[in-house]
Amino acid sequence: MSTAVAEQKKAETKPNQLEQLKKFTKVVADTADFESIKDFKPQDATTNPSLVYAATQKPEYARLLEEVLAERKKSGLSGHEQIEDICDHLLVQFGTDILEIVPGRVSTETDARLSYDVEGSINKARRLIKLYEERKIPRERVLIKIASTWEGLKAAEQLQKEGIKCNLTLLFSLPQAVRAAEAKVQLISPFVGRIYDWYKKEMKRDYTGAEDPGVQSVTEIYTYYKKFDISTEVMGASFRNIRQILELAGCDCLTISPELMEELSKSNEPVERKLTPEKAKSAKIEKLELDEKKFRWMLNDNAMAYEKTGEGIRKFAADVVKLEKFVASKL
Repeated sequence: MSTAVAEQKKAETKPNQLEQLKKFTKVVADTADFESIKDFKPQDATTNPSLVYAATQKPEYARLLEEVLAERKKSGLSGHEQIEDICDHLLVQFGTDILEIVPGRVSTETDARLSYDVEGSINKARRLIKLYEERKIPRERVLIKIASTWEGLKAAEQLQKEGIKCNLTLLFSLPQAVRAAEAKVQLISPFVGRIYDWYKKEMKRDYTGAEDPGVQSVTEIYTYYKKFDISTEVMGASFRNIRQILELAGCDCLTISPELMEELSKSNEPVERKLTPEKAKSAKIEKLELDEKKFRWMLNDNAMAYEKTGEGIRKFAADVVKLEKFVASKL
């Protein structure tokens, strides 16, 4: 056998970067596209109204909307109540179908317009869980996504006490993560790419590797959690490139788009574990004590986190409206 052929054979048997990453990090699909979930075999999946709206525009998912419409037209509701009811059922239908593919959990988002409404967020979460339970999906397999505002964290604290597991999304700073830990939420999703975007624009320069501010933010949160034995899972989210993912190898979970999972699966370069509980344990950090006033001030004092939390809520809310308009056009 020639050397070149032998080298190629060796490369083919070597695990790709996605397979290597799965050895120490739970890989989660960041999509509502069933086909790409099947391709990459992640453990969990996350969805949001933006992803569901994008999926409903594809012909292969039109049937899902048609089925929900046919079933819910007879609900006796009308106007905005009927549209909201159909959207809730649609989100849960996507989640239910995804759970037939992934062995773990699916994250389903509450309405971003409720981000400053404690009771509204609690009621919406209870409703989504009820719809899942009607489809025989146990609540352990569902994470309810709520924005990391003071009100969102308060809602999550109550929901966790009821056995409804939460995923705190749009999280950009340590104070948000510390408050989530106090609320005993199941999982947080710090947004790597959006932090990177902000610094790149503000500082008018690019960042790579460990100096990437998004990577640094998740590393700081992971280190804090492991140092103080916090059981809340850290799931890095919103990646712009695979370098950011590889810098966070070892994080509890990483939610990755199909495009970036494909890129990882095409490379056989070695993946080195960057985050470990052992390293975190020896870190010199102080415990942060928070009340509402301090939380609000620290979030306000961090221009990036304050701006990105608000912008993220506005964007997700706009996507909910888009989905509602689309549903209304089909009625």
